[in-house]
Amino acid sequence: MLSRLTTMLMAHSQNPLTGQMSGSVANFVTTTRNGKNVVRSKAFNIRNANSAAQLMQRGSFKLVGEEYVSFGGLIEESFPERPENQTAYNSFMAENLPEAVSREGEVPVIDYSKLVIAKGSLSPITGVVAQITPAGISISYRTNVKIPSVNADDQVVAVAKTVEGELLLEKQLRTDANVSTLLIDYPGIAAADVKCCYVFVLNAAGTKASRSVFVPLV
Repeated sequence: MLSRLTTMLMAHSQNPLTGQMSGSVANFVTTTRNGKNVVRSKAFNIRNANSAAQLMQRGSFKLVGEEYVSFGGLIEESFPERPENQTAYNSFMAENLPEAVSREGEVPVIDYSKLVIAKGSLSPITGVVAQITPAGISISYRTNVKIPSVNADDQVVAVAKTVEGELLLEKQLRTDANVSTLLIDYPGIAAADVKCCYVFVLNAAGTKASRSVFVPLV
């Protein structure tokens, strides 16, 4: 019987902005193999396969993986600047495993304020304010069209997930107004019904994205 479990869980990943990765983050190790970045968990002794640390690590992988699934095919669109040999799943896992899981309690939980559902080189949306209205979730933001590389034909994407697992998505052009408002159409929704809400930007061709911004509801 092997005395050690050399690799508990493994996912190939590469940061589209920083390229190759190496080193250790929390309980995860990043290395480069055959031109690909690899994210893996640190080894644990088989005779202590249910240790608190290992259970926490397994739970973290499971939670982030479930978040990827819950956003459907959106992540394929929202990580467009990843390398061609990297999947959206790998990029999402590598981005969120180190920071988006809170391990302070007995079991890991997702910290939605730190979850990243989009990433790229475009300038992120700023001045975001969201509130519940009779018609749904109203999100206002600054368009920032005076910033170089920001274009009026960019698409602003708003995404909300309900506690029941519904995925609500609305898109609109950034336009050249200084401030704009986007409505996630859901009459009768309450703040307690919303698990998380984000906005990000895609360029007109869908080849670039901004980093997502977590939107607290007022």
